Amino acid sequence: MSKLETVGLTKSFSGLVAVKDVSFHMDEGEILGIIGPNGAGKTTFIHLVSGILMPTSGSITFKGRDITYAPAHVRSRIGIARTYQLIHPLENLKVIENVMVGAVFSKDKSLKAARKSAEAICAELELDGLNRDTTQLSILEIKKMEIARALANEPEVLFLDEVMAGLNSDETKQVIATVQRIARERKMAVGVVEHVMGVIRELTERVIVLEAGELIAEGPYETVSKDPRVVEAYLGGAA
Repeated sequence: MSKLETVGLTKSFSGLVAVKDVSFHMDEGEILGIIGPNGAGKTTFIHLVSGILMPTSGSITFKGRDITYAPAHVRSRIGIARTYQLIHPLENLKVIENVMVGAVFSKDKSLKAARKSAEAICAELELDGLNRDTTQLSILEIKKMEIARALANEPEVLFLDEVMAGLNSDETKQVIATVQRIARERKMAVGVVEHVMGVIRELTERVIVLEAGELIAEGPYETVSKDPRVVEAYLGGAA
């Protein structure tokens, strides 16, 4: 059974269809790439499966449970977590406290238990200086903190929305290795939205391609990147 599945998922805004009839699935331990041109509906799709937005039609199931209209906090509690394309650290909190938020509000852990969990996750991600203010962090450290906060929810499905953006090549390689490791060790399904195709090629096992809200291709990157519809919509002549 798939961890997460959508059937005919559709979202309209005043007549504008942002996501149209998308059916997909994610399996345990799988790293799935979600690609497409700007405005293709990638972030809207993640908003729908994480509960930020409710669909106009279609269905969403998590481990066989219908969560189509479940609110975001319920989905977080049962095992769906995400990062955001635009990062907004809680600047009045220390690094460790930013990470603790996930454990406190998603899992109802005590502050002591949340701190212990957050410290372990930060160690796993090689994030140091946990009592620093967030303004003292590098871009890589902020990205790690965002991933750590999502992991504090103890998810079974994790969406990373352009988490590599702003990183140099060495930092990107480090995050790729980290994502691969946590997916494998935690048996977690990970969905990755990313515009750098080298990252998608190296990191993912399967790719879905959205264009104008519709799923136009699905499969391994090497196959999808040669699909004429994908080349026309997104990759140009560089596939």
